Amino acid sequence: MASLRFFYPDVPIRLLIGGRLRGGLIDELHRFWNVEVAAVTPGNYGWGFVKLEPLFRKSGERFLVLDSDTVLIGPVLHIFDACSCPFLVDEETPTEADIKRLYYDWKRLQQIDPQALPPKFVFNSGQWFGTSGCLQRDDFARWINWGMPRTLRHPDVFMCGDQGILNYVLNEKVRRGESAVTRRVFMRWPGHSLDDLELAQIRLGAQSPYPQIVHWAGYKAARLESLPRADLLLFFEKYYYSRLEANGERLRLRRARRDEFRYNVGIFKTKVWQRAQKAIGI
Repeated sequence: MASLRFFYPDVPIRLLIGGRLRGGLIDELHRFWNVEVAAVTPGNYGWGFVKLEPLFRKSGERFLVLDSDTVLIGPVLHIFDACSCPFLVDEETPTEADIKRLYYDWKRLQQIDPQALPPKFVFNSGQWFGTSGCLQRDDFARWINWGMPRTLRHPDVFMCGDQGILNYVLNEKVRRGESAVTRRVFMRWPGHSLDDLELAQIRLGAQSPYPQIVHWAGYKAARLESLPRADLLLFFEKYYYSRLEANGERLRLRRARRDEFRYNVGIFKTKVWQRAQKAIGI
């Protein structure tokens, strides 16, 4: 969120709440960062499914969806402004094994839908541009249980919550000529190296030469300092807390220690549970 405001001080930002948030976060974001809450039905949406909700707003709204583990490293909205298609996604060239692991198993899908074909494109759903009204809930109804939490009807076919099913539905729409998708390379992933990025260039703001979004997909750590290119994350984290209060830096460090403690407790509980399962033969 801080990176969005760094490059776009006034663009509307709406928070898609798909589960529990830290107490006071909504008021904090509204007061200091002019962030509103998206008008979606409250509840537990499950893994990423709340990101589909902007599709079902009134027709013609163009938007950018971002995961919380992303940062802009330069202006990007102009890419979609220049695009005539209703959807703009990152251009990827994954292996067949990665498509099956991260998106959907089209061969297994043929057992349910004999007309299913290999995808012509796939994209990470942590960052994508879309237009409301082009897809309807009915387009997903065969594949998603719309209760709370949202669940996949065929989790053995579609992967990663919303990601696999969104890729499939868009592929089908394009195949039938009912929609169009443009692909551009704008996502950066630490697993493919970020060594070329210079923080000094990013700090230029609107003059940054990187019209891209960095996504730490799959990376977890107790502290930001342990993640690849932590300097980028720390720059925007400090920028976030610089607006809060006179003691913003003290608050940042206190929350970092709290988050580290909670992360380590979670890891410990998971290990204990795994050992217990092994001991009783589950």
